[in-house]
Formats: sequence, structure tokens, C-alpha cells
Amino acid sequence: MTVTLASLSQQTGLAVLDHSVSIPVVDGLQAQGDLIVIPLPVVASYVRPWPAAHWTDVPPEGVELLRGVAGGNPHTLVAGLDTCRWTTNVSDSDRLAIGIFETSAVAYLLHPEHGATGCTPGTYVVRRQREQGGVRSRLVAD
Repeated sequence: MTVTLASLSQQTGLAVLDHSVSIPVVDGLQAQGDLIVIPLPVVASYVRPWPAAHWTDVPPEGVELLRGVAGGNPHTLVAGLDTCRWTTNVSDSDRLAIGIFETSAVAYLLHPEHGATGCTPGTYVVRRQREQGGVRSRLVAD
């Protein structure tokens, strides 16, 4: 079955800009606005789940990871039933991690304005993005 923005939009109830586009599935680093998704092995030396982390199954309607500035659009993790779990119990020396998800099937990151990207089976860290602004860095605002 080909997953499109239309099918994810219908599954989650989130409206997106273009429903006819096929969704790319990536096994590496990917960014979406103010979020970045990183395969855990890339950052495992300084990001890890807590030893007694509480994991939650991602329901078919998804889990909101982050909402844009001033109540803007949500970034939502979407996966098939019993294929993906998520935790916010994360240790990150940079303090940018929102959480970690493990998926045994393709999972999707959906955003009404950015569309969607797919993550191949694996374990990923979801972090806020940071940008350099002059002398200081700041979180990317979406």
C-alpha cells in the first residue's frame, strides 16, 4: 500500500497542504521545520533513554511531538498499530531531545505545512533544532 499525505491526513485528522504527494522514506537524518530526527546510533554517545524509561505505544492517530510557536501547527509521529513506541524519558547532554522512538515498520512525521517524511524501521532521537544567531545560538522557531 502506498502511503500518501491524504491517507495520513485521514488517519490522524490533521489537514495538510498537498494530499497527492507520495511520502519519502529515509533511513538517516531528516529535518522538518524546528525538529530533527536522528538515528540513535549517530548520537548514542550523549543521548540515551533512561534505564527505567516509560515507553508508550504510538496509536494510529499519532502522538504530538511538538507544537509550533504560539500554538502553531503540530509535528505528529504516526505509525501502524503495535509497530512503534515512544518515550520522553531521555538523557541528552545538549538538552535538545524531545524523545526517542523505536519502530518495527515505517513511521511517519507529519506536519500540516511541511508534509510528511517516513522513517525506516529502527530507533530514532527527536530533537529540537538549534541555529546560530550572531554570538548566541537559539532554538529554531517554526
